[in-house]
Amino acid sequence: MLFENLQLRPALVSFIALSVLTGLAYPALITALSRIIFPKQAAGSLIQKNGQVIGSELIGQPFTAPGDFWSRPSATVDASGKPLPYNGANSGGSNLAPSNPALKEAVAGRIAALRAADPEANGPVPVDLVTASASGLDPHISPAAAAFQVHRVAKARGLDEARVRELVLNHTQRPQFAALGASRVNILRLNLALEQPRAPNSPMGSTFRPGPGDASLSLGHAPAAPPSRPCSSGKSTVRPPPGRGPLPPRSQGLTTPAWSRDQHYHPVPSPRKSTRPGQDRLHAE
Repeated sequence: MLFENLQLRPALVSFIALSVLTGLAYPALITALSRIIFPKQAAGSLIQKNGQVIGSELIGQPFTAPGDFWSRPSATVDASGKPLPYNGANSGGSNLAPSNPALKEAVAGRIAALRAADPEANGPVPVDLVTASASGLDPHISPAAAAFQVHRVAKARGLDEARVRELVLNHTQRPQFAALGASRVNILRLNLALEQPRAPNSPMGSTFRPGPGDASLSLGHAPAAPPSRPCSSGKSTVRPPPGRGPLPPRSQGLTTPAWSRDQHYHPVPSPRKSTRPGQDRLHAE
């Protein structure tokens, strides 16, 4: 009698029905559709090498070898609070304020490590190489950050700088729909490409072309255009397509990427003393 007055049966039936619908049926339907329409993304955008999973396109990894491109610093920690870069189980940033001496000390140490790894890289250090992302799991760096490391990687691997620079260009992703996000380079993909031998007679160049506003994409000099050749008629000349034009030297263009300015980061000071007040300030990670 008490149960009938409280009308528990309709409540229990509704609870069980909604649990089955929203907790089982709906997730199963969405999972099945995603597996069919986006199989790679639904599986985690995994990257395989020799049949073994070595990572994901969505989660970065730490690289420290001189012959590898280095990722952004990561401020993630393990369960005990000890630093554990790119810990997917504990995503997060350092939350240090711009005025915090610990942040300035960390940035100074990262700059010193980059200079020590490549003393010949005398250009400004891109900000994303010395500051961690908010998640600590960013798999990308800016094209400028990749360009800053070209000389070190080429020297360590015994490769021609033009070849390494070409790989950077080929692995530079433009903003989605030419408007969303910023140009970026997936570090794991790029490092894997360094291990692949180049096909014989493969053409130089890249399918990527810096667009307007991509001032930070100056990755070095490109090969000069071939000279003009006379046509068979001898009355006119034909110049082969020049491809990309000459770009500034590697030490130029290594500036703060556009996306970092959008996140309110300030440029990292170079060894030369700043001439503009406020240039040496750093915002929090």
